[in-house]
Amino acid sequence: MESIYLLIPISVVLVFVLGVLFWWSLRSGQYDDLEGPAYRLLLDDRDESPADIERRRQQEEGAETKRKPAQ
Repeated sequence: MESIYLLIPISVVLVFVLGVLFWWSLRSGQYDDLEGPAYRLLLDDRDESPADIERRRQQEEGAETKRKPAQ
């Protein structure tokens, strides 16, 4: 019976802390975009073929040489 006097206040404080943490997560936008991370995982850039990566790298290098002023 004496342990009840300790467990009830601890549980009330724990529920209050969990409620505050949940309220903070809602206010800070933690649950705004639930589907975006799943789509980002599926559309990862690492799925490109090596030929596509090499072609993109060459295009980027060509764009850099065009931007550099002649000295």
